[in-house]
Amino acid sequence: MALRGVWQLQKLVVSYCNWGGSSRGIRAFMESELPALKQKNPQLEVVTELSRGQHPYLKGIYRNRNERVVCVKNMDPEEVLLNATRLRNSLGRKVVKLRTRHVTKHPSVQGTWTTAVKF
Repeated sequence: MALRGVWQLQKLVVSYCNWGGSSRGIRAFMESELPALKQKNPQLEVVTELSRGQHPYLKGIYRNRNERVVCVKNMDPEEVLLNATRLRNSLGRKVVKLRTRHVTKHPSVQGTWTTAVKF
């Protein structure tokens, strides 16, 4: 996703094993889908690394120096492409849990309004 017109995903690392069965989908992804992904996203640096005996994963490195790792073990090439586009579309920020269901600058003194209010 672009923040103020700048894509936040800087580098996508594709790690796979050339022998293991859990990397079958990512090897097919690299042959069929990865060249099109590189062509559609010229701002993205795509690096492939061979790590024998390890399960495959995608690692997104963002401009704010955060990293996000997604395991793509035993996935189809379409699922790997979906995870790669999710990494590209995210901002790379850490997930923050909200304390309440609504966020406001001026919280109500009387409490939250609901439809079950009886007069």
